[in-house]
Amino acid sequence: MIAGKHAVVTGGARGIGLAIARALKSEGAKVSVISRSAPDTGDAFFRARADVSNEASIAGALDECRAANGPIEILVNNSGIAEGAPLKRTDKAMWDRIIGTNLTGTYLCSRLVIEAMLDARWGRIINIASIAGLYGAPYISAYTASKHGVIGFTRALCAELEGTGVTVNVICPGYTETDMMEQAVENIVRRTGIDAQQARLQLAQTNPGGRLVTLEEIAQTALALCRNADTGREIVLPQA
Repeated sequence: MIAGKHAVVTGGARGIGLAIARALKSEGAKVSVISRSAPDTGDAFFRARADVSNEASIAGALDECRAANGPIEILVNNSGIAEGAPLKRTDKAMWDRIIGTNLTGTYLCSRLVIEAMLDARWGRIINIASIAGLYGAPYISAYTASKHGVIGFTRALCAELEGTGVTVNVICPGYTETDMMEQAVENIVRRTGIDAQQARLQLAQTNPGGRLVTLEEIAQTALALCRNADTGREIVLPQA
């Protein structure tokens, strides 16, 4: 089901996106990764540079991916940014950055690939949200709103595409072993004065099951969603 398919992973140069891209490659997919800087990670991916919040930029990058690897059959909307501040210090520029990348980027990429998937009557769209999109958390109002939006977008698109052969699902990880989480640890240490190990423990305790998510868990979940015909699933990780 995955071998030979062309998979595009946005934000695929590091963290969750890179783990998913590598897992898809290991299953025989033709993998294209899109990111702002598109660094060479040493993997045999086609790499394109784009700002997913800019329609012309991401449309051009997707065209480059198609020219290299053919029609896009799997899309993983992973590009995301996280910034934290109390609402009174969440200015319009921060709000626009976060909503633009996390939510508008998911909409744009999905809209730009959906026609070919519908014509082929087969496609997989996997959106990466967050448990913050289900429950919310202090100091991340823009990030929480963006991830709530990704989950709502997934629900609506799933309903729209029912019976077409195109599935739409969302993975909602808690705090995961990534560079982004390390930034959260640094923020806690700076704000509270506790050490990094205590900060990591605090973050882990907010996750279901009280532990951090591994990149492998997320990558394997994405593979499972590509293999089967499930649609409309909202998968929270780690499993409690």
